[in-house]
Amino acid sequence: MAWETSGWQAAESASVDSVLVQESQRAFMTRVHGWMFAGLMLTGVTALVTVSNDALLRTVMNWSMPLLLVQLGVVFALSFLAPRLSGAVAAAMFLGYSALTGMTLSILFLVYTAGSIAQAFFLTAGVYGAMAIYGTVTKKNLSAWGTFLFMGLIGVVLASLVNMFMRSDAVSFVVACASVIVFAGLTAYDTQKLRQMHASTGYSSAATVSIVGALTLYLDFINLFLAILRLLGRRR
Repeated sequence: MAWETSGWQAAESASVDSVLVQESQRAFMTRVHGWMFAGLMLTGVTALVTVSNDALLRTVMNWSMPLLLVQLGVVFALSFLAPRLSGAVAAAMFLGYSALTGMTLSILFLVYTAGSIAQAFFLTAGVYGAMAIYGTVTKKNLSAWGTFLFMGLIGVVLASLVNMFMRSDAVSFVVACASVIVFAGLTAYDTQKLRQMHASTGYSSAATVSIVGALTLYLDFINLFLAILRLLGRRR
């Protein structure tokens, strides 16, 4: 019958489209994580090179505030100017940001033992991986988390600024615990949001889109790492 044939063809077409969408999203997230891991690797190498060079480390310590401002500028530029940037420029900015982050984070080796830094990194990788998988496989819409996580992030930032003057160990502990919750949640939320963003752009394979996504997850990872290190790190 004609209507049965038409219905079967429509169902088959919908099934093929669904498979193509899933493959496109999987390829997109693979590119995103590829760029993210490249950035993390560059950050680690740059941190080790910096802490091994006394002159460079001294320069970083003396110019830490300007370097932080440059990092913020790169993040804002990538976030807001992404549609106007070519893939090559976006990649250069992301890798440059990753290297600058490695230089500023090299100071952590003067504060914490190398063993505790490694422990915090691997624990962060485990938490990040679990939350990223959850954000990928869950059928639950995590958009409702957005407001809660944004408010939590603002609270963490404000509490951190206040504690710069109070220097309270208790407040520092609470902020670190809250940061772990916030950035673990953001990992799942951003993973799902990136997949939805890829769909909203018509499954664009543009390099710039992947790099902006990599920056988002990179920031989640780095901030989660810093929070876990403050909680578990052994000071020198």
